[in-house]
Amino acid sequence: MPKSLKSSPNGPDLRDPSLYISRELSQLEFNQRVLEQAKDPTTPLLERLRFLCISCTNLDEFFEIRVAALRQQRHLNVATGPEGFTPAEHLEKIRARTQLLVDDQYRTWDEVLMPELERNNIRFLKRDQWTAKQSKWLSDYFDNELQPVLSPLGLDPAHPFPRILNKSLNLAVVLKGRDAFGREGALALIRAPRSLPRLIRLPRDISRGPSDFVFMASLLHEFIDELFPGMEVKGTYQFRVTRNSELIVDEDEVDNLASALQGELHERHYAQAVRLELADNCPKDLVKYLLAHFELTEEEIYRPRGPVNLSRLMAVYDQIDRSDLKFAPFKPRIQTRLQTDDLFETIAKSDALLHHPFDSFATVVEFLRQAAFDPGVLAIKQTLYRTGKNSSLVAALVEAARNGKDVTVVVELRARFDEEANIALANRLQEAGVQVVYGVVGYKTHAKMLLVVRREGTRLKRYVHLGTGNYHQGTSLAYTDIGLLTANREITEDVHLLFQQLSGLGPEIKLARLLHSPFTLYQALIEKITREAEHARAGRPGRIIAKMNSLNEASVIRTLYEAAMAGVEIDLIIRGTCGLKPGLPGISERIRVRSVVGRFLEHSRVFYFGNNDAPELYCASADWLDRNLHRRVEVGFPILDEALMKRVYREELETYLKDNSQAWMLKSDGTYQRATRAPGEPVHAAQLEILREINGA
Repeated sequence: MPKSLKSSPNGPDLRDPSLYISRELSQLEFNQRVLEQAKDPTTPLLERLRFLCISCTNLDEFFEIRVAALRQQRHLNVATGPEGFTPAEHLEKIRARTQLLVDDQYRTWDEVLMPELERNNIRFLKRDQWTAKQSKWLSDYFDNELQPVLSPLGLDPAHPFPRILNKSLNLAVVLKGRDAFGREGALALIRAPRSLPRLIRLPRDISRGPSDFVFMASLLHEFIDELFPGMEVKGTYQFRVTRNSELIVDEDEVDNLASALQGELHERHYAQAVRLELADNCPKDLVKYLLAHFELTEEEIYRPRGPVNLSRLMAVYDQIDRSDLKFAPFKPRIQTRLQTDDLFETIAKSDALLHHPFDSFATVVEFLRQAAFDPGVLAIKQTLYRTGKNSSLVAALVEAARNGKDVTVVVELRARFDEEANIALANRLQEAGVQVVYGVVGYKTHAKMLLVVRREGTRLKRYVHLGTGNYHQGTSLAYTDIGLLTANREITEDVHLLFQQLSGLGPEIKLARLLHSPFTLYQALIEKITREAEHARAGRPGRIIAKMNSLNEASVIRTLYEAAMAGVEIDLIIRGTCGLKPGLPGISERIRVRSVVGRFLEHSRVFYFGNNDAPELYCASADWLDRNLHRRVEVGFPILDEALMKRVYREELETYLKDNSQAWMLKSDGTYQRATRAPGEPVHAAQLEILREINGA
């Protein structure tokens, strides 16, 4: 337990592990909420299929990171968090909860989505459903497209068990007989090629409908004997192994972080196994053989009742042009005052607020593009965590450097699963003359900052963009985030100092307006929560509303408990994991926690403190997680303009607290219950209401 978690002298012991929810179990509960969207008949059908796929890919990442970390610690017989579980206990609880989730995923596919899709003429044909014409076409496809890229591997002393790629689909083939060289057949392995689609769409002239699909695995099962002429195929069994995907680099021991990470990237595909997904009809002796090879236990096998890796169904969404089965398209707005060739003049007059995806990210791109070509701009500084492919922002940075601007970019190489892309990004920027900085050893740079220094007359003026989300045009259409464009002197000076700190080796800095991790953000949160408690104890109103992705920092949770016990009314809008238990008698009865799962991924971090009718509202890059508050470079920025503060409060907090359609309420036992409506109460869906407001604006 952290040292700050002491027992309250006049109340319950807030160190009690039963007051906290395991982060891992909370993550699985979030995945369940995503899966529930796949069952929701009010959501368009192909969107429901996407939610199913998202729940599967989320579960993959959960094993690659969280379960992998616990497996490495399972020999430790000590609690790893405030909830009091040892790693072994965590793994046992994860196993039980995950099995329920996996069963529900396949039940949702088999009993809910597949029948619904078939009713809409989207079919996934099993082998016993193929017509003679379809069988002939698929046989030709196997011979001409699939077989030429397959490399069956018979296992013998000259061909030992191969390295199995992380999350690749493989087939274990049990054989009988002798091959052309007289070798006795026993077992062969086939890896499904990644260069071909896992779902094969049948031509219209041999289909009963416009969208008939066949899984590649079905072809492999049906025609596998053609790969082993003269031998008998006794059985074919799909399997997929998930591996530890966390890159481990001792930054204190390497001379070049980029080179060290690049060296680790390939090995990540073949790291320690953490999960085996295996056909449910696989014989016991083969199961035992695979477990021994991957060094896994029976508890680490999952036997899906259907095709291994349902996330491959995501490909269907883009292949089917059915607007009636998808969310209605929308076009993000560009605010009228921001439709200008001189954004600097506009921002100098007053701050501008962007609420993505409702407000277009194109404004941020245009801000940087204008800076790249403006003769008065001398320098540009930016942090990049994830950018996506063919980023217009990166192109603007390159153009700015070519135009003689001094451009400095802090690239965070250790953005999980984007390490390779960020190394390539850093190389591209350096080749264009951009000064690239990799941040601070031991602290991921997760802050979202863009600074432009411009000569105006005889003085220099700074302009800044700060955000809660990444500089990524793709996610800006799918994630909710807040961005602020400002020329406020104190905020822009703070950002200037932060960039100096990141690129240099200077001492701790004092900022006027911004809160930053790992220095002041955590302590400021504790102080502001405590201040609300002091107001409540003095008979004044105490109010906290906070919206974020996740909450698990134990001291913050304890301080929230203490504030609630003092009389502060607290609403938390937490999309993902939450380690706090609301509704505990005498402790958290004044705390309510809700999660909203809708069309867009909730990603904004917004913190509101009532402060006795002198409210403060901050947006931030940081969740209230241990890593964000103590081991990352993060920024929290105030919304100082009163009108913009009211807008953020209304759109990001008030509207979400009214949501009775896509909201889930956290119960004190760690499970969630969908929000309900009183008889006659109108439907409130936060994201939909903001969409309507923006489109009508």
